[in-house]
Amino acid sequence: MSNIFSRRDALKLAVAGLATSTIGCSLNTHNEKPVKHQLLDFPVSDSWSNSHDRIWIGGEYWANPMEDWRIINGAAECLSTGGNRSIHSLTHQLTNSSGVFSTSVRIKKVALGEQDGGAGIRVGVNSDIREYRSNCFVQQGFDAGIIHNHLALGNKRIELLQSLGDAEVELKLSGEPRIGVYALTLEARLVETGQLIGQLDDLVATESIMGNVCVVSNFSLSSEVSANPKGSRYSFSKWIMQGDAFNYAPEQKFGPILWTMYTLNDTRTDEGFVLKLSVLTGPMGENDSKEVELQIQQSGRWESLARAELDPNAWLATFRIAHWNEKEDVSYRVVYREQRRDGGHLPDYFSGTIKANPIGRPLRMAALTCQNDYAFPYAPVANNVVALNPDLILFSGDQIYENHGGFGFIRAPEKPATLNYLRKFYQFGWAFREAMRHSPTICLPDDHDVLQGNLWGEAGAEAPAEAPIAGNVDAWGGYVTPVSVVNLVHKTHTAHLPEPFDPRPINRGISTYYTDLVYGDVSFAILADRQWKSGPEQLNIQVGVTGEGEPPAYINPAYDRPDLQLLGKPQENFLAHWAKDWRHHSLKAVLSQTVFAGISTHQPTPNNYLKYDFDSSGWPASARNRAIAIMRESKALHICGDTHLGSLCQYGVDAQRDSNWAFCTPAIAAGWPRWWRPDDLALNYTSRPSHGLSQTGEYLDSFGNKIYVYAVANPEVGKSANRYIQAHEKGSGFGFILFDTKAKTYTMQAFRFLVNIADNNPANQFPGWPVVIHQEENIGVNKLA
Repeated sequence: MSNIFSRRDALKLAVAGLATSTIGCSLNTHNEKPVKHQLLDFPVSDSWSNSHDRIWIGGEYWANPMEDWRIINGAAECLSTGGNRSIHSLTHQLTNSSGVFSTSVRIKKVALGEQDGGAGIRVGVNSDIREYRSNCFVQQGFDAGIIHNHLALGNKRIELLQSLGDAEVELKLSGEPRIGVYALTLEARLVETGQLIGQLDDLVATESIMGNVCVVSNFSLSSEVSANPKGSRYSFSKWIMQGDAFNYAPEQKFGPILWTMYTLNDTRTDEGFVLKLSVLTGPMGENDSKEVELQIQQSGRWESLARAELDPNAWLATFRIAHWNEKEDVSYRVVYREQRRDGGHLPDYFSGTIKANPIGRPLRMAALTCQNDYAFPYAPVANNVVALNPDLILFSGDQIYENHGGFGFIRAPEKPATLNYLRKFYQFGWAFREAMRHSPTICLPDDHDVLQGNLWGEAGAEAPAEAPIAGNVDAWGGYVTPVSVVNLVHKTHTAHLPEPFDPRPINRGISTYYTDLVYGDVSFAILADRQWKSGPEQLNIQVGVTGEGEPPAYINPAYDRPDLQLLGKPQENFLAHWAKDWRHHSLKAVLSQTVFAGISTHQPTPNNYLKYDFDSSGWPASARNRAIAIMRESKALHICGDTHLGSLCQYGVDAQRDSNWAFCTPAIAAGWPRWWRPDDLALNYTSRPSHGLSQTGEYLDSFGNKIYVYAVANPEVGKSANRYIQAHEKGSGFGFILFDTKAKTYTMQAFRFLVNIADNNPANQFPGWPVVIHQEENIGVNKLA
């Protein structure tokens, strides 16, 4: 892809940047239009003194990392001695460079350690796109605080008038604009007496001040260094902001209700259509309410429909409503009433639309996968999905990666691992909740969601004890993460899906979720294509090493065995049953995590040939062929993700092009890049499509699987410092499918990351797309040239 960015593209990038500042700017009532940010014209303070003790700091804030913070006795206390632990304001940023401001907070050292990284206020926190959510993960700005009994304002230091010990101090940072700069004053006063014990003044460039504002524990220490058992910890209270340099953006609040996900399913039973809707909140406290209410709008009034209890580990409540009227759109809202220390209640609302069952027109589905957080909050993709207003959204896996949000990851023990996972998962909802509140959503967990780079589930087996110690957790089959955490991942992803086909847990009590959903005259088989998959150690395979030096065209019989599993017997039986069941629908699709072929030759650079990608569902080959032979009868399109490489192919089992088509969608934000470059390796091919694009045609993959590659979205090397341009370069984007149940066709589109779908520019899609196939082509009755 050369000469990608013309002047027109640059203008689009500017528009995307503007969109980033407004996405999510809709109130937690029924208002989707961007709200122009007001300026702050009254003092605002935290409400921690009126909040019960709990993990969740509040919807007005983002805590880094969430698991290291608690509200304790009316203050936000950091539990870690690690560096750069922070709480960002979500509803107020410094945005008006002609205004004045002041912000104050009370700090108290709750652990007097030998190592002290200081505590204070940080302003001017900005990411490359200067957007309030992405800013939350930047660990630098302009610091004003106390460290080693000194007052610190940027690089300036003065000794305090007295030694503090554990005395509570109020820090106040004030700023007035000058020409191109701000005149700053930092004051420190003892709370008990009001005595001024230090003051610093400085002139600072305006651009160093504008942006996010946060309070920071151990601001001078790196977050990458392990917490010191002899370190210091701080608590913060009475955080006040005032002045018209601050904006006032209550629509940017995130929680206590974080987002909703729902499905509408034709059960083909006497229950008719069943609505299942999940509500996620932040982790609340023992004395907080555990109940969520679902309301629907009838005759202009909100009527209560049901109440549900929050799971105190997953912090999720699920509603199941049978006999749903699927013939019309229904406005809904969920309500959480936060209990306050003073006995009052503070209601939080989150609203959306339960769409009518799309009958009589093509069903429109967005398909997304793999969101590495270097491109968070993915506004170009998220905005385009909202604009398309899909009837159904698929997130096929890797909603999180281990690196999400920084501060490391925790696989065990259960309690910290749970909070660590939830904190990362919340970034997913934060980015895409505007689309999910109005569209049914299927959300599948994949390997990174359970904090494993690759997963061979072995029907729920436990990975060897040495796996986490060795660091290379994908050398064996089985799960590394505790069962309770795996089940929590499943629940937060899939509780709103129809009930599992077979709800019985597998080995060690690990839950299952494979099922079907009938909606819009289409039946979707929902699979877990890693839960039963055999581990590489069964064939003495060393992932990333085995196969080095083998000729590219050589198919090694040692890397397959008929008894190895891909879908596993239970899912094979389900798929066979589903393939024959044609009640209440005329088209089918299989939804799973990854493609049943090894469509990758090079990774993570375009010149690094890696013959075998055992992570793909092209391995084990015998099990792959068995799964496709079963799926073939359904005439279903296979829709999946995972590979970070968009592709459209047709499977072959007994002969080329005798089985189902598969659309592997581009990653939302591709992390580990892959390329499909068989022509560069001189691999034999036949029947190149009529479009004549290179790297396409009939091939054998490295496992000997027959594949007809019709289109592939090979990336560039991501070089840009701008997260959105880098994601675009790396081949990121999303898929969109139209199911025409009258014509019996599937129209597949593959959109690039940094485009405006409203302009209908053909260059918005990767080469080779869009593509239309007929249902019969999924059993090899081929029409596409």
